Amino acid sequence: MTDLTQLGSVNGYLVKPANPGPSAAVIVIQEWWGLDAQTKSIAERFAKEGYLTFAPDLYHGEAAKLGDGDAAMSLMQKYAPRAPQALASVFDALKKSPDCNGKIGSVGFCFGGHMSLRLSTLRSLDAICTFYGGGMQQVFDELRKHLNAPVLGFFGDEDLSIPAGTIAEFERLLEEVGVEHEVITYPNSGHAFFRANDPSVYKPEAAQDAWEKAKHFFKKHLD
Repeated sequence: MTDLTQLGSVNGYLVKPANPGPSAAVIVIQEWWGLDAQTKSIAERFAKEGYLTFAPDLYHGEAAKLGDGDAAMSLMQKYAPRAPQALASVFDALKKSPDCNGKIGSVGFCFGGHMSLRLSTLRSLDAICTFYGGGMQQVFDELRKHLNAPVLGFFGDEDLSIPAGTIAEFERLLEEVGVEHEVITYPNSGHAFFRANDPSVYKPEAAQDAWEKAKHFFKKHLD
């Protein structure tokens, strides 16, 4: 069952699992293009795995056309300052929902990969997954102070949007904090390798492997 509904301070795409009764929840966080069909399809995939899934519309009804980087950048700059608190309000609403059993994880892509990490500095998530988080180094200091949940990170070795050395620094940070973690960098893969509707970036083998690992990660920490 799918609904466009409001959780906390933001509308979004809510997908309930087929099985009745409360379940763990997964917050699926959009790329910088906005809440699009790709993001909704990922929410549906997680719901099929048995999770109450919510993909918040962090651009509040606006979106950039795929490939229009200038429009996406403008929207991200406009809404990014408000996004962390919007995500925190989603977390709080899920915690209170009778459909949620209290366990909540997050997964994000690009801009959303960054926001998945940032949310973990505001609320106590049970599992954190980030795909090629753009600008994630901006939240490293806060992660050192607040991170207390397992982390799974996915990157491509040809991702020019992530500065050299950032992934290695991220791994060192996770070691320093002492949380359970795994960071995977796929060969011959660039930014957005998981985006199935964009043949210019999609890497099917890497995407399938990442999906299987993400499923296992959430099953381990949310089920």
